[in-house]
Amino acid sequence: MTFRSYLVSSLMLSLVSVSAMASSVEVLHWWTAGGEAQAAGVLRSYWQALGNEWQDSAISGGGGQSAMTVLKSRALSGTPPEAAHLKGSELQEWAALGFLRNLDNVARQGEWEKVLPEFVQHSVQSKGHYVAVPVGIHRVNWLWINPKVFERYQLSPPENWSQLLTIAKKLKQAGITPLALGDDQWQLSILFEAIVLGEGGSDFYRRAFVQLDQTALQSDTMQHLLELFHQLRDYIADDYGGTKWNQATHMLVEGSAAMQLMGDWVKGELTAAKVVPGKDILCLPAPGTDGKFSYNLDSIAMFDVQSPQKQQAQLQLVNMIMTSDFQHAFNRVKGSIPVLNNQTLTDFDQCAQHSAQQLQQAIQQQELVPSMAEGMANSSYVRQAIGDVLVGYFNNPDGDAEQAARRLARAVLSAQR
Repeated sequence: MTFRSYLVSSLMLSLVSVSAMASSVEVLHWWTAGGEAQAAGVLRSYWQALGNEWQDSAISGGGGQSAMTVLKSRALSGTPPEAAHLKGSELQEWAALGFLRNLDNVARQGEWEKVLPEFVQHSVQSKGHYVAVPVGIHRVNWLWINPKVFERYQLSPPENWSQLLTIAKKLKQAGITPLALGDDQWQLSILFEAIVLGEGGSDFYRRAFVQLDQTALQSDTMQHLLELFHQLRDYIADDYGGTKWNQATHMLVEGSAAMQLMGDWVKGELTAAKVVPGKDILCLPAPGTDGKFSYNLDSIAMFDVQSPQKQQAQLQLVNMIMTSDFQHAFNRVKGSIPVLNNQTLTDFDQCAQHSAQQLQQAIQQQELVPSMAEGMANSSYVRQAIGDVLVGYFNNPDGDAEQAARRLARAVLSAQR
């Protein structure tokens, strides 16, 4: 269904009764950086176009951790919002606690099993029931490059991690920060998962981060990947502590840094800065991950509320999000690609078009993996445990890969108990 037809039908329904009142929803989210905030604005404007009221609860900081803290406090006090940005393991955990509304009926009416890819369906289900509406698909394993910096030093984009290290050494000697990066746990986890996917391969990635295989976690392969990860600390800014991901993107744009390893939400920042993704800043698969796709799925869950009017507003919001027009408008700004099958992306940037092609290739060749760093692969406890080990190891100048691998295996085992 297009948004225009949905808008007409919604307005006609509201005119059936003179007592019809505007629907109001409060949506809690952490889309607060430049491009993300613009995408949230698209969500707000589409909702308001239906004659409804929007209550914005935008919580910044911590890659969503601050928002989760606020959400837990409100839920426990009995005042949750009608809707919240929940995804991956956190979505599953909230569903298991019984806070979320079952969306099976609206999914059945909207034929979600026909219009959504299978992995998207599974990502927004808990124990076989739909508990959230999918919003957009992000590819996490992107390498962003400032082409002017590369041209200035006559460098070619790296195809593997060995080449990236060679390039980084040359850039550092020239006084350029090779890799724009902050010290947030999730930023370091994104970097490491890209190394594991590129150097270790999809099968090893699944063994380590999905199956949590103890042998894989402390294997020689894992030690090699950790050594490679640690080498990159020589090629980030000296003052990288406290650098947010969007600040790292601005380093890339201004040319003080040459590369950034980050998901395609970077495009939202680029677009907001009037920079053309794929032209002014290049988007390439992270080294060794051409044809592979580490996914992060944005979704919005509806909390179980008692008010019939609020329940109806929730369903209206879900149906609006699933319209092709909204999917198109939101994801163009957010940097992601629509969740609906067979969407035309001819007016999306070339990075999005390439992402869609790589997604289909990855599905066909079984190279699609859930992002560990973005909480799509395992519980939030496991993700936190992995992140803690990675941060401690990366920030230690004398970090030992063999010890780090053993700590990683122990931390994951403990987080599962």
